[in-house]
Amino acid sequence: MPHRARRRFSQNFLIDRACIDRIVRAIAPSQGDHIVEIGPGLGALTHPLLNAVGRLDAIEIDRDAAQSLHQQFSSQGLTVHCVDFLDFDLGSLGTDLRVIGNLPYHISTPILFTVDQSRACVEDCHFMLQKEVVDRMVASPASAAYGRLSVMLQCGWQMQKLFDVPPTAFRPQPKIWSSVVRMLPVKNVFIADTELFYRIVEAAFSKRRKTLRNALRELLAPADFEASNIDPGRRGETLSIEDFAALANRLSARLSASSE
Repeated sequence: MPHRARRRFSQNFLIDRACIDRIVRAIAPSQGDHIVEIGPGLGALTHPLLNAVGRLDAIEIDRDAAQSLHQQFSSQGLTVHCVDFLDFDLGSLGTDLRVIGNLPYHISTPILFTVDQSRACVEDCHFMLQKEVVDRMVASPASAAYGRLSVMLQCGWQMQKLFDVPPTAFRPQPKIWSSVVRMLPVKNVFIADTELFYRIVEAAFSKRRKTLRNALRELLAPADFEASNIDPGRRGETLSIEDFAALANRLSARLSASSE
């Protein structure tokens, strides 16, 4: 009996052979690569990738899909982890991981942040997500799509939108287009205190029409803006990654000095 897509898992199974081949070519798997697939579903990408690399870890929350994958591919080097990825320790699989996945739309952002927390053990990522989300991930300052997600990810990743995927490539068909993105871990800027950086970014974008002076008044003093050479009359959407890092590092230094 064919596996039915489950709405609670936001399942849309990739069925277009040309699209599958294009994604595999973009990943460019080599023998010995340690690939980790998030949400493999029916194994559309699992099979060709497993053939290319010889081993693969799959993280699948759907028990029926996980069992089917295990039955089909365990003898070929597939290890299936039937667990919610948000509760999974990616670092437990080792280092130099190549992470891929057709991510469920409803929790794609939490998955991205979970992967980000394990950035040190990742070689690269190739994800298919809602087109709107990918556009936000790669957006530049002062553009309509630029926001919290852009800044949070771009401070630690180099990202490239590869191509768009139409709804007809899936079963059942979603109502929106998808896009494939490549992510490479990098150290774009120095951030003294990651938690402070995240707090400043979140506050700056909490109300996009507020100036930095108003949005960050509980975190930063006028002297902090002056020391960072940033006009407090600007809005968060106009700041670069470097600007946010400068404000966070200034705040970190001031708090450290006051505690001595």
